[in-house]
Formats: sequence, C-alpha cells, structure tokens
Amino acid sequence: MNYIEFAIPLGLAFLLGSAIGMERQWRQRMAGLQTNALVAVGAALFLMLSDYTPGDTRIPAQIVSGVGFLGGGVILREGHGVRGINTAATLWCTAAIGCLVGAKLYTEAISGTTAILIINIILRPLANLINQQPIQGTEIQLSYRCSIITHSEHEAHVRALLMQAVNTGVMKLRSLQSEDIDVQNKVEVKANLVTQDHNHELLEQMVSQLSLQPQVSAVSWEVIEEAHHSHS
Repeated sequence: MNYIEFAIPLGLAFLLGSAIGMERQWRQRMAGLQTNALVAVGAALFLMLSDYTPGDTRIPAQIVSGVGFLGGGVILREGHGVRGINTAATLWCTAAIGCLVGAKLYTEAISGTTAILIINIILRPLANLINQQPIQGTEIQLSYRCSIITHSEHEAHVRALLMQAVNTGVMKLRSLQSEDIDVQNKVEVKANLVTQDHNHELLEQMVSQLSLQPQVSAVSWEVIEEAHHSHS
C-alpha cells in the first residue's frame, strides 16, 4: 500500500464520519460532529494498519480493547448530560497513531495525527456554531424551575399569579408545588416548566414581573434539566 492508497481511505473516513456527525450535532446528540469523525478516522487507521502488518494482529486487537476501557474511564456523567466522549475518542485515535509509529509507518502516523488535530481544532467551532441553533425540532427538552418566596397567607394568590404568567403556550407547566420554609411563616412556591426552545429571556421577564408583586419576597429561576429524548 503506497501513501496515496493510505490517504484516500483516511480522507474519505474523515468526510463520511464528519457527515454523520453533522447530522447528530444538528440534532444536538451527545455524540456529535467531533466524536463521529474521530471514531471513523480511528477505525480507518486501525484497519489500514492491519493491511500494512498482515502478520499477527493480536497485539493491535488487544490495544484497541485496552484503550476502549481506558477511554471509558474519562467519560463522566453530569446530571442529564455526559462529558468526555471526545476525549475518549481522541485517546482511541491516539492509540492508532502509536501503533502506526510502532510499525515504523511514520508518514502515515503524521497524516493520521493531522486528521485528528483538524477534527479537534477546526470542527470544534463548527460544532459550537451548530449548537447555537434553536432546539425546537431537535431531540432536546429544557426544563426550568421557578421559585417564589411569599408569606403563607399569600400562597394561593402567588400560585394564581404564577399560573397566569406561564399561560402563554410557549412553556408547559410540568409541576407546581409549595412547601414551608423555616423563615417567619413563609412558603416557597416552585414551578417546573418544560420547553423545546431556549426561553431564558422570557423566563427572566416573567420573574421580573413577579418580583414587583408586593406579596413576593424573593423570586429566582434556573435550568434544571437539558435532557435528550429517548428516540434516535
């Protein structure tokens, strides 16, 4: 296999992996543009390595398996999201680079490294740009929590104000509950709201209007969930 025969499959793996990753990134899945491109490039490197070294393939196979376990160790779950997938995929690709160097395929190793760097440096801003799209129509669901502190005698009125504020059709009310807090006969009214679009500004306006009510002692909001739908 000459260098052209090596470069063409590598480039095609890069392009096709990026194409698949673009669709996943557009839908804002956890394994997006970078991850799919890295996996495609890494898999191509390992298979082409086997063509260069047609003898005993047990050692490369053990490397692939071992690095897979190592990569699993850097993937961490944070709330409803996962981070570290791109790092794990980069580790897997780096193992392929090490195998190529070990096989004294230096030019091929440099080419593979260049592809990996392009993915992690150039495709990252593109992935971030895609993530700025509205999430409506994607597989993301946002949940907000709005919290209002009031005196217990005003609880019913504050709940009614909150219901009126969210009755715009933009956000859906998932739950509404009240609980006593140990501060001068006060209660906390909490509403969980669901939407398929980033409505930070709308929620801030709603909270600001509620804070002007004399019955309200304090009001706040936060994003509590950014979950992917179960369908693919």
